[in-house]
Amino acid sequence: MDFSGSEPVRGPGEAELLPATVAAAVKVVVVGGFGVGKTTLVGSVSEIRPLTTEETMTEAGVGIDDLAGVERKSSTTVAMDFGRITISDQLVLYVFGTPGQERFWFLWNGLFEGALGAVVLVDTRRLEVSFDVLGRLEARGVPFVVAVNSFPESPLHSLDELRGALDLPPHVPIVECDARLRDSSRDVLMALMRYLYELAAQPVG
Repeated sequence: MDFSGSEPVRGPGEAELLPATVAAAVKVVVVGGFGVGKTTLVGSVSEIRPLTTEETMTEAGVGIDDLAGVERKSSTTVAMDFGRITISDQLVLYVFGTPGQERFWFLWNGLFEGALGAVVLVDTRRLEVSFDVLGRLEARGVPFVVAVNSFPESPLHSLDELRGALDLPPHVPIVECDARLRDSSRDVLMALMRYLYELAAQPVG
């Protein structure tokens, strides 16, 4: 995980089975720079035991991975994280977390295939690591919301100030969250679902 204090992971059992009433499954992707809390969010919100591909960081990343602000981080996602959350009796979200280091971004193509939208997780201590991520999503034309992860030592800024710093268009939602908390992470995904619904309801042309 990206930082301690996550809620306990729910183990295998009845929660692993999809309700018989489920009519739709939607794929969404959680993206962000290195160490912003993507693995934590996927793990906290998942109703099944999440799949993670975290590996211990080694000297291979020295001089390549930017550890500024996350010097205590000892592991990293090298392929993806995966979790699942049931939004309603009829709707399930499959949540994929991407690697944060730029040297693993070639994996994004596969992870985004079939995805309806994305959550961009940002850390206010290191906003600069989010700029390239946002640019890639805009270039792909992927709808996204921005979630500001609340680390204990994060500087405080208003959402309007952060919108300006990230150069977000007015229509892109930006919300605060604590990726360690299931309800907070779920609210982020619901914000994405509401945004996707709004986009789908807009008249064509």
